[in-house]
Amino acid sequence: MAGVLHPQLLLLSRHYCRVFSVINSHIHTSSGLAAKDHYKVLVLGGGTGGIAMAARLKRKVGAENVAIVEPSETHYYQPIWTLVGAGAKTVASSARSTASVIPSGVTWVKSKVAQFDPENNTVHTDSGEKISYDYLIVALGLELHFEKIKGLPEAFEHPKIGSNYSVKTVEKTWNALRNFKEGNALFTVPNTPIKCGGAPQKIMYLSDSYLRKTGKRSKANIIFNTSLPVLFGVKKYADALWEIVKKRDLNVNLRQNLIEVRADQQEAVFENLDKPGETEVFKYEMIHVTPPMGPPAALKGSSLEDAAGWLDVNKYNLQHNTYANVFGIGDCTNLPTSKTAAAVAAQSGVLDRTISRVLKKQTPDKAYDGYTSCPLVTSYNTVMLAEFDYDGQPLETFPVDQSKESRVMYHMKADVMPQLYWHGLLKGIWGGPGPYRTIMHLGMK
Repeated sequence: MAGVLHPQLLLLSRHYCRVFSVINSHIHTSSGLAAKDHYKVLVLGGGTGGIAMAARLKRKVGAENVAIVEPSETHYYQPIWTLVGAGAKTVASSARSTASVIPSGVTWVKSKVAQFDPENNTVHTDSGEKISYDYLIVALGLELHFEKIKGLPEAFEHPKIGSNYSVKTVEKTWNALRNFKEGNALFTVPNTPIKCGGAPQKIMYLSDSYLRKTGKRSKANIIFNTSLPVLFGVKKYADALWEIVKKRDLNVNLRQNLIEVRADQQEAVFENLDKPGETEVFKYEMIHVTPPMGPPAALKGSSLEDAAGWLDVNKYNLQHNTYANVFGIGDCTNLPTSKTAAAVAAQSGVLDRTISRVLKKQTPDKAYDGYTSCPLVTSYNTVMLAEFDYDGQPLETFPVDQSKESRVMYHMKADVMPQLYWHGLLKGIWGGPGPYRTIMHLGMK
């Protein structure tokens, strides 16, 4: 029933309240300490994984022994951009200063990583700094490559095109949607790994809902062109999503990869990945582009990367496969699971344990099971909460069928998860819902 919290959600909410009370008694600002040239723990990247691990390691080795290398002045809660692109949230609500999220006492090196020298336990920055470490945590995220699509990023200077994947383009999605008149509404998925694999179709469902709400749906032809051979990687949720697609008269074309945008003509060119050389041109009144993505440029050519350029770590303990004092977390790694904030949360708990054991000269004993989550927003008040592991098997927290659209799960996505992110995950005290899952399922998986 709408407006009534599920008992299990109530249980989590009580925990969050206890968490918030602890945090509010420890309000702090980031360190103004001058950077040293050596740290016991050096964290590369001030995104979700980097901040969470800095907070955890501060408690283990002391704030004065931890530094974060991060060039950006602003930290964003990117999962909310799905709702920003649909006009349901603001960009401002997703942003906080980097200084405000760096754990107090931890040194902020405001630079970019330029080069790795793991043989000598050293990192070089683009501002000429040479920083050595005892232990290194790589949390550099991934990079967007709009430029790999012909006509981008310059096409964003035109109306009718947007992307929820960048703070520079997410509001353009909303402008394109609210100014839609009639014609094709196109949504794309590239032929590369991406973060939040469900996001490209979330904005499709939200656009469908918006056009219905504003009386324009009958004039819209909604098209989802994806490079993938499936709608979603986990069959349970894919089957449920296909039912939504059919019910709402959405057009899904598999193995279609966007290669060009002709903004002045409102045309998008796609290649058929099953028939090399074959292309098709789609006219559009609106297009949402999910850009190709790739590993951090700083890893390129280093001995830390795997053959595809991602950080090469053990999939269970997140320790580098060559260098025992190097660890990785989040989107920059080659972990074979979906790249999401939920995955980072689960990884942070495991990595915390791994590093604790290594600090004591002990063997890592906790294994990451690949847990990740994708709250599939299907309208302005419903979500299908997909949770699964390395094997693509559902790993659901609540003792209900999460392949069903739920208003309670929308509340989780829109209102609870942002608070849990800022006040739990970034403080190093939220390592995912694993313990609650065990309780709610009476100890059974």
